[in-house]
Amino acid sequence: MSLPLPTTLSPSKISAFKHCPLQFRFSVIDRLPEPPSPAASKGTLVHRALELLMLQPPADRTPAAALAGLERARAELADHPEFAGLELDTEQLDGFHADARALVLRYFDIEDPAAVRPIGLELRLSVRLGSLTLRGVIDRLELDGDGELVVTDYKTGAVPTERAEQDRLGGVHFYSLLCDRLFGRRPVRVQLLYLSEPEVLSICPSEQSVSGMERRAVALWAAVERACARDDFRPNRGRLCDWCNFQAYCPAWGGDPEQAAALRPEPVLLPV
Repeated sequence: MSLPLPTTLSPSKISAFKHCPLQFRFSVIDRLPEPPSPAASKGTLVHRALELLMLQPPADRTPAAALAGLERARAELADHPEFAGLELDTEQLDGFHADARALVLRYFDIEDPAAVRPIGLELRLSVRLGSLTLRGVIDRLELDGDGELVVTDYKTGAVPTERAEQDRLGGVHFYSLLCDRLFGRRPVRVQLLYLSEPEVLSICPSEQSVSGMERRAVALWAAVERACARDDFRPNRGRLCDWCNFQAYCPAWGGDPEQAAALRPEPVLLPV
């Protein structure tokens, strides 16, 4: 029996399919519920705080303003399921917020925010390539001193190993493709700001890298289409399995994918 195609591909979905097609099916197609992640929730807080910082006039982009933005983000998101469902005890919650504050303050070790010329924050962009829609969120789009586009992506996790760095570069080229197709301008630089170190991974996209990203995305979409048509999503056991929320249903770990059927959300019926 064939399965419904996802409506879009994003950097995270591309990475998920490449690492484990079965995990992609559980998450993207079956939309099985996943418990909130402290790391992801912390990233959401920090991203919102830095977005609020960049909305300030350049002279007001201070550490104090960034911490005030973090407190505002905490208030805005307090009732969101991503945070309300974390189930952290008092000590863990204190550590969670201390880490968030440290990440926000470490941003100031990377660059001077007063020198940044943002023209877009948390931009949701989509591009149509035949039957495929690519969709992504750019944390910060700015202009450099020469008026050229620069894409900045905040990273709150650990700096990747050299092997894992290739996955991050795939996201870099993805953002470059979105800008090139939507704005008719290729960014002169895409930079990943790792707030945990701090460290910057900066890439200058080329015409070849952008066209290569397009070819890879179209090829991966064809693989997703074939997998959906055949209901053939195979597990790929590897180092990321330890963090997978669907291990109990994975045949590579002795599970049965059909047991996950009861967790699938009911389809929403729209009025005719």
